[in-house]
Amino acid sequence: MASATADVRAFPFQMLTEKASMTGEDALDQFGHIARERAFGRHVGSDRLIQAGLDALIAGVESPSLAMLAGLLRSEEPDAPELFDHVLEELGLLFHPPADPRAAKWAMAYWIAGQIADGSLDPAAGTHLIWADVAYDLGYPEELEPLVRCAHNLDGWEESWGVAVEELNGEAVEAARRFLSTSSAA
Repeated sequence: MASATADVRAFPFQMLTEKASMTGEDALDQFGHIARERAFGRHVGSDRLIQAGLDALIAGVESPSLAMLAGLLRSEEPDAPELFDHVLEELGLLFHPPADPRAAKWAMAYWIAGQIADGSLDPAAGTHLIWADVAYDLGYPEELEPLVRCAHNLDGWEESWGVAVEELNGEAVEAARRFLSTSSAA
């Protein structure tokens, strides 16, 4: 019984040390990522906004509204989106997608492809987002076809295909890189 109590007491400390390993740059990246998620219409719960604030505060990021965001109680969660936006503004991280809906969808495709290419987003999840949330709305443009094909392959993959899912993931990463490189050249 005493060892179980000791384990429970040690757990919060372990969590704190794990969170403390986030750098200020990591925390700012997390804020930028969440800002784009929200700007592109993805739902981000208040709990994630508050946790991002806490992560940033622990990492040493300074902003007048950051401590207020990080310290919100469960009953105050409805205030998190507005406070999060204040912190974004104070840190110069506000993101507004293009006003034109088609341009916004293309911006979303580039953002998702960038995450697939840099390894911060699972290729199956990323290609599925491009297929379902971007390509469909844009009428399945030719430029997105390789990523949509990867989404189909990863979504329907079966072991009996004789190809490893890791190989399909690699193809998706390569497709994302090619898509990004053609956008750079254009």
